[in-house]
Amino acid sequence: MTYCVGIRLKDGMVLASDTRTNAGVDHISIFKKMYTFGIDGERVLILMTAGNLATSQAVVNRLRRDIRQDDGTHLLNIPSLSEAADMIGRYATEVAYQTQQKAAMVQDGGGFGSTFLLAGQIKGHEPRLYMVYNEGNCIYATRDTPFFQIGESKYGKPILDRAIHFDSNLDDAIRATLVSFDSTIRSNLSVGFPIDLMVYRTDSLVMPKGKRITEDDAYFHTIRSQWSQGLLDILRGFDTPPLEYLD
Repeated sequence: MTYCVGIRLKDGMVLASDTRTNAGVDHISIFKKMYTFGIDGERVLILMTAGNLATSQAVVNRLRRDIRQDDGTHLLNIPSLSEAADMIGRYATEVAYQTQQKAAMVQDGGGFGSTFLLAGQIKGHEPRLYMVYNEGNCIYATRDTPFFQIGESKYGKPILDRAIHFDSNLDDAIRATLVSFDSTIRSNLSVGFPIDLMVYRTDSLVMPKGKRITEDDAYFHTIRSQWSQGLLDILRGFDTPPLEYLD
């Protein structure tokens, strides 16, 4: 399983993905699930993947092949993020079909499919965050729904629901993202370190350097400790339960 988060704010975007891939308890590996494409000053595109690893890697390989061949439309010359999202969705369904996974997807409830988050900005356009489903269609984040999650999303979603809105600042979004990952990692062994984090500032059109967060990262450890202690302090600060609760 995977956990990826994309947050689209007024000031920019916060993007994070875990790197754990497992095929049973005896086959746990680390695979990068965040990919970057861009030309500084012109475009920044960041892609995150969840789902079947073979399908995800095949889609990314096709995107890279298109760029190398440079004989048609590809991510470094496509006019808009929406068209890029459509391309990724088309490739995802084509890969599934060509590898004869389509029948398996129907029988197995989508076990061979992949879902993608595409974030970025092309010069002359506003930043956008898209979720591309394994069926090939996509939606984009709005002021009312400023974040998307893919993979094992249920443990981290309540934190983002309460803490994040379109006008949130980037610092708060980073904090909320790290707390959502901590909650997910604590509750699901299929999500794990390291975590890849990127912060893109609106209209910068420069690819972020990014940060790989390991389990012994000092700032993550501080966030984890303060969050745990803060929850405990709040819990103990609630009014004492009425006597009828104890009967």
